[in-house]
Amino acid sequence: MPLGTFRRMPDVVLPVLDEAAALPAVLAGLPPGYRPIVVDNGSTDGSAEVARAHGADVVSEPRRGFGAACYRGLLAASADVVCFMDADGSLSGADLAAVADPVRAGRADLVLGARRPDAGAWPLHARLANRVLAAEVRRRTGVPVRDLGPMRAARRQALLDLGLVDRRFGWPLEMVLRAALAGWRIDEVEVAYAARVGRSKVTGTVRGTVRTVRDMTHVAGAVR
Repeated sequence: MPLGTFRRMPDVVLPVLDEAAALPAVLAGLPPGYRPIVVDNGSTDGSAEVARAHGADVVSEPRRGFGAACYRGLLAASADVVCFMDADGSLSGADLAAVADPVRAGRADLVLGARRPDAGAWPLHARLANRVLAAEVRRRTGVPVRDLGPMRAARRQALLDLGLVDRRFGWPLEMVLRAALAGWRIDEVEVAYAARVGRSKVTGTVRGTVRTVRDMTHVAGAVR
């Protein structure tokens, strides 16, 4: 597929749960032309209002879960290529083009952002869990991924056709496993990873990491 086939700039799905403090800078840092779709997953801090005030399209997903929010954003997207990115300030919108461009140019079907963390930005327990899960992906699929990170890009319709079913924290792993089984060309590029804004609700805590690993382990057993 030649460069320029996907002429419209990508949509960016930003799952959000109480990220009002981080959203202004996150939205301001997106590349020109990238449409932000903020999926409010039950925030109580005014995240939706902040997102609208800073130019984002906002949709609501009352069912709690990272995968539920990502899927709702995917449905709301209309661009040929869709990016996903955490909205807590840990990732930089400046890296989105590097992640999306191989998909837009037809060189890859799914591109993952392999995190290059600042000192102290990625807790050891979360990093070790990610390393184990990435090793399992390599073992099962032969795809040399190092990170199951939250910044990624793929074609919208192709993602819908994968039939992803997890609506919790197994969503990122299920996407990679099903994409590999479908013969997708999967690539990785390095992206910056900084300390998040505010208190982590997921992998920044041991409890959150355990919950994420549990969900991903369930998905790994289900996808064959």
